[in-house]
Amino acid sequence: MINIGVIGCGYWGPNLIRNLVRTQGCKVKTICDLKRERLNFIKGERSNFRVTTNYKDVISDPCIQAVAIATPVSTHYQFAKEALENGKHVLVEKPLTASYAHGEELVYLARKKGKLLLVDHTFIYTGAVRKMKEIIDAGELGKIYYFDSVRVNLGIFQHDVNVLWDLAPHDISIMDYLLAKDPVSVMSTCVSHLCNNIEDIAYITVNFADNIIAHFHVNWLAPTKIRLIQIVGDKKMLVYDDIQNSEKVKLYDKGIIVGDNNREGIYKTLVQYRIGDMYAPKLDQTEALKTECEHFLECMKRGIKPITDGIAGLRVVKILEAAEKSIKEHGIIVKL
Repeated sequence: MINIGVIGCGYWGPNLIRNLVRTQGCKVKTICDLKRERLNFIKGERSNFRVTTNYKDVISDPCIQAVAIATPVSTHYQFAKEALENGKHVLVEKPLTASYAHGEELVYLARKKGKLLLVDHTFIYTGAVRKMKEIIDAGELGKIYYFDSVRVNLGIFQHDVNVLWDLAPHDISIMDYLLAKDPVSVMSTCVSHLCNNIEDIAYITVNFADNIIAHFHVNWLAPTKIRLIQIVGDKKMLVYDDIQNSEKVKLYDKGIIVGDNNREGIYKTLVQYRIGDMYAPKLDQTEALKTECEHFLECMKRGIKPITDGIAGLRVVKILEAAEKSIKEHGIIVKL
């Protein structure tokens, strides 16, 4: 039995606790939050949770082998660092840290201590994204042209980070997992429409060496909720609509065929459109966070590398940090 402590019971912490409690082979021993009312709410009628307002009670407890961190990103570095230094495995909410340098330090520390560092990029553990990975790795899309994502809705406004750091990690982590390629540059624009000067709309463009382009639109001010990803290749096209209750992933046998035609010395390009069938594959309906918690436990027991390890989290932070730099420099291209 592996004892786990949870730091943070705000928006995401209760979801982690619920799934950890249901994961065989682990026990949630201690829960920490600064607000006593949140602790009382989470504990409810359960008497087997120890609660505290001091995170050091979790990190310093020799009976706890792992710590799950669901707190604002500004605290991730401190909490994760102290947990690793105290010999704990760490699961930390996205993004890994607020800076690449701090993330790099955590990755090094985890390796030095021989402990797991898993970043909570939850969407990687969905049946939809895992099926998309299968399709792409099997070569069904052919040569990939572009990755395009839209993640917008009205709220929830954050007070410590802008929309870039709040929403973009989801789709950047999906892109990183599916494409498995290193980007070469990032360009971003961002706007704040409210008096707090925290940007609420952002557009990020990521370029790759082999002419693949990725584009992200994240927004707190949209009248509708959209969670849409399109990945287009020279053979087929993938669409992932997370808002749909069924058929979230659709594979389209559509594309273009380009041919050359020389007529009387004049060069012309002939474009033909291929319109084929649409296929909606069956998806694993297991809750993503349940799959992730089980994966975290399996990695601890077997000593294997997590799918969303610290290195994966670091790649996402690298793009976010480059996008932030581009914003401050009025949309310049930032080389990676």
